[in-house]
Amino acid sequence: MRLIFLGPPGAGKGTQATRIVEKHGIPQLSTGDMLRAAVAAGTPVGLKAKAVMDAGGLVSDDIVIGIVADRIEEPDAKRGFILDGFPRTLAQAEALDAMLDQKGLKLDAVLELTVDQDKLVDRIIRRAEEAKAAGQPVRKDDDPVVFKTRLEAYNRDTAVVAPYYAKRGQLTAIDGMKPIDEVTGAICRALGA
Repeated sequence: MRLIFLGPPGAGKGTQATRIVEKHGIPQLSTGDMLRAAVAAGTPVGLKAKAVMDAGGLVSDDIVIGIVADRIEEPDAKRGFILDGFPRTLAQAEALDAMLDQKGLKLDAVLELTVDQDKLVDRIIRRAEEAKAAGQPVRKDDDPVVFKTRLEAYNRDTAVVAPYYAKRGQLTAIDGMKPIDEVTGAICRALGA
Protein backbone atom coordinates (compact mmCIF):
# COMPACT_ATOMS: atom_id res chain seq x y z
CA MET A 1 0.00 0.00 0.00
CA ARG A 2 1.64 3.21 -1.22
CA LEU A 3 0.01 6.32 0.26
CA ILE A 4 0.40 10.07 0.42
CA PHE A 5 -1.11 12.09 3.26
CA LEU A 6 -1.77 15.72 2.39
CA GLY A 7 -3.12 18.54 4.50
CA PRO A 8 -1.96 21.67 6.27
CA PRO A 9 0.24 21.57 9.35
CA GLY A 10 -1.75 20.52 12.40
CA ALA A 11 -4.37 18.61 10.37
CA GLY A 12 -3.42 15.32 12.02
CA LYS A 13 -1.37 13.68 9.26
CA GLY A 14 1.27 12.42 11.67
CA THR A 15 -1.27 11.03 14.12
CA GLN A 16 -3.16 9.21 11.38
CA ALA A 17 -0.01 7.99 9.65
CA THR A 18 1.12 6.40 12.93
CA ARG A 19 -2.16 4.50 13.15
CA ILE A 20 -1.90 3.26 9.55
CA VAL A 21 1.74 2.23 10.13
CA GLU A 22 0.62 0.13 13.12
CA LYS A 23 -2.30 -1.42 11.26
CA HIS A 24 -0.52 -2.24 7.98
CA GLY A 25 3.13 -2.57 8.99
CA ILE A 26 4.39 -0.12 6.39
CA PRO A 27 6.85 2.70 7.16
CA GLN A 28 5.97 6.37 7.41
CA LEU A 29 8.57 8.21 5.36
CA SER A 30 9.63 11.70 6.33
CA THR A 31 11.81 13.48 3.78
CA GLY A 32 13.72 15.19 6.58
CA ASP A 33 14.50 11.87 8.28
CA MET A 34 15.40 10.27 4.93
CA LEU A 35 17.68 13.18 4.07
CA ARG A 36 19.52 12.96 7.39
CA ALA A 37 19.86 9.17 7.05
CA ALA A 38 21.20 9.41 3.47
CA VAL A 39 23.77 12.00 4.55
CA ALA A 40 24.80 9.89 7.57
CA ALA A 41 25.06 6.74 5.41
CA GLY A 42 27.14 8.56 2.81
CA THR A 43 25.01 7.36 -0.10
CA PRO A 44 25.68 9.04 -3.47
CA VAL A 45 22.49 11.09 -3.16
CA GLY A 46 23.28 11.79 0.51
CA LEU A 47 26.72 13.13 -0.45
CA LYS A 48 25.12 15.49 -3.00
CA ALA A 49 22.66 16.67 -0.35
CA LYS A 50 25.45 17.18 2.20
CA ALA A 51 27.41 19.32 -0.25
CA VAL A 52 24.38 21.54 -0.88
CA MET A 53 23.53 21.82 2.83
CA ASP A 54 27.15 22.52 3.81
CA ALA A 55 27.12 25.39 1.31
CA GLY A 56 23.98 26.75 3.01
CA GLY A 57 21.65 25.91 0.12
CA LEU A 58 18.29 24.21 -0.09
CA VAL A 59 18.28 20.64 -1.33
CA SER A 60 16.83 20.47 -4.86
CA ASP A 61 13.76 18.47 -5.82
CA ASP A 62 16.00 16.12 -7.83
CA ILE A 63 18.00 15.25 -4.73
CA VAL A 64 14.86 14.80 -2.60
CA ILE A 65 13.28 12.53 -5.23
CA GLY A 66 16.56 10.58 -5.39
CA ILE A 67 16.45 10.08 -1.64
CA VAL A 68 12.81 8.93 -1.79
CA ALA A 69 13.68 6.59 -4.71
CA ASP A 70 16.51 5.02 -2.69
CA ARG A 71 14.41 4.73 0.49
CA ILE A 72 11.47 2.94 -1.11
CA GLU A 73 13.88 0.26 -2.32
CA GLU A 74 14.69 -0.74 1.28
CA PRO A 75 13.14 -4.02 2.52
CA ASP A 76 10.69 -2.44 4.99
CA ALA A 77 9.09 -0.38 2.18
CA LYS A 78 8.60 -3.25 -0.26
CA ARG A 79 5.00 -3.77 0.94
CA GLY A 80 4.31 -0.04 0.80
CA PHE A 81 4.87 3.25 2.57
CA ILE A 82 3.23 6.47 3.67
CA LEU A 83 4.61 9.79 2.48
CA ASP A 84 3.51 12.33 5.07
CA GLY A 85 3.86 15.94 3.97
CA PHE A 86 5.55 15.09 0.67
CA PRO A 87 5.26 16.12 -2.09
CA ARG A 88 5.18 19.76 -1.02
CA THR A 89 5.02 21.33 -4.49
CA LEU A 90 3.52 20.56 -7.88
CA ALA A 91 7.02 19.98 -9.29
CA GLN A 92 7.71 17.41 -6.55
CA ALA A 93 4.39 15.66 -7.26
CA GLU A 94 5.20 15.41 -10.95
CA ALA A 95 8.74 14.18 -10.23
CA LEU A 96 7.45 11.62 -7.72
CA ASP A 97 4.97 10.26 -10.27
CA ALA A 98 7.68 10.03 -12.93
CA MET A 99 10.02 8.20 -10.52
CA LEU A 100 7.29 5.74 -9.47
CA ASP A 101 6.37 5.13 -13.13
CA GLN A 102 10.01 4.41 -13.87
CA LYS A 103 10.01 1.78 -11.10
CA GLY A 104 6.72 0.29 -12.32
CA LEU A 105 4.95 1.43 -9.14
CA LYS A 106 1.81 3.45 -8.54
CA LEU A 107 0.19 5.17 -5.62
CA ASP A 108 -2.74 3.34 -4.07
CA ALA A 109 -4.25 6.48 -2.55
CA VAL A 110 -3.71 10.15 -1.89
CA LEU A 111 -5.60 11.20 1.22
CA GLU A 112 -6.14 14.85 2.05
CA LEU A 113 -7.11 15.74 5.59
CA THR A 114 -9.33 18.77 5.09
CA VAL A 115 -9.72 21.24 7.92
CA ASP A 116 -11.20 24.62 8.78
CA GLN A 117 -8.01 26.65 9.00
CA ASP A 118 -9.45 29.19 11.46
CA LYS A 119 -10.41 26.37 13.84
CA LEU A 120 -7.04 24.73 13.17
CA VAL A 121 -5.21 27.73 14.67
CA ASP A 122 -7.43 27.42 17.77
CA ARG A 123 -6.66 23.67 17.90
CA ILE A 124 -2.90 24.36 17.87
CA ILE A 125 -3.15 27.03 20.58
CA ARG A 126 -5.20 24.62 22.73
CA ARG A 127 -2.67 21.81 22.12
CA ALA A 128 0.16 24.10 23.28
CA GLU A 129 -1.81 25.12 26.39
CA GLU A 130 -2.56 21.46 27.22
CA ALA A 131 1.11 20.55 26.89
CA LYS A 132 2.12 23.40 29.20
CA ALA A 133 -0.56 22.45 31.75
CA ALA A 134 0.68 18.85 31.71
CA GLY A 135 4.26 20.03 32.29
CA GLN A 136 5.31 18.80 28.84
CA PRO A 137 7.43 20.78 26.41
CA VAL A 138 5.50 22.69 23.76
CA ARG A 139 6.41 21.62 20.25
CA LYS A 140 8.09 24.40 18.30
CA ASP A 141 5.44 23.85 15.61
CA ASP A 142 2.74 24.67 18.17
CA ASP A 143 3.92 28.25 18.68
CA PRO A 144 1.05 30.26 17.14
CA VAL A 145 3.38 32.62 15.24
CA VAL A 146 5.46 29.74 13.85
CA PHE A 147 2.31 27.82 13.05
CA LYS A 148 0.72 30.70 11.13
CA THR A 149 3.93 31.09 9.09
CA ARG A 150 3.89 27.38 8.24
CA LEU A 151 0.20 27.59 7.33
CA GLU A 152 0.88 30.52 4.99
CA ALA A 153 3.68 28.54 3.32
CA TYR A 154 1.35 25.56 2.94
CA ASN A 155 -1.36 27.71 1.32
CA ARG A 156 1.18 29.36 -0.99
CA ASP A 157 3.18 26.30 -2.08
CA THR A 158 1.54 23.01 -1.15
CA ALA A 159 -2.23 23.50 -1.46
CA VAL A 160 -1.86 23.09 -5.26
CA VAL A 161 -0.79 19.45 -4.85
CA ALA A 162 -4.27 18.18 -3.90
CA PRO A 163 -5.94 19.46 -7.11
CA TYR A 164 -3.16 17.80 -9.12
CA TYR A 165 -4.04 14.41 -7.64
CA ALA A 166 -7.79 15.15 -7.86
CA LYS A 167 -7.45 15.66 -11.64
CA ARG A 168 -5.74 12.26 -11.81
CA GLY A 169 -8.65 10.67 -9.91
CA GLN A 170 -6.39 9.67 -6.99
CA LEU A 171 -7.49 12.09 -4.25
CA THR A 172 -9.84 11.24 -1.40
CA ALA A 173 -10.77 14.07 0.98
CA ILE A 174 -11.16 13.13 4.65
CA ASP A 175 -12.72 15.51 7.18
CA GLY A 176 -9.78 16.13 9.51
CA MET A 177 -11.91 18.14 11.95
CA LYS A 178 -13.72 15.04 13.22
CA PRO A 179 -12.53 13.23 16.36
CA ILE A 180 -9.32 11.23 15.84
CA ASP A 181 -10.99 7.81 15.87
CA GLU A 182 -13.60 8.93 13.31
CA VAL A 183 -10.85 10.24 11.02
CA THR A 184 -9.04 6.90 11.31
CA GLY A 185 -12.28 5.09 10.45
CA ALA A 186 -12.83 7.27 7.39
CA ILE A 187 -9.25 6.61 6.25
CA CYS A 188 -9.67 2.84 6.69
CA ARG A 189 -12.92 2.93 4.70
CA ALA A 190 -11.22 4.94 1.95
CA LEU A 191 -8.45 2.34 1.82
CA GLY A 192 -10.91 -0.53 1.91
CA ALA A 193 -9.12 -1.86 4.99
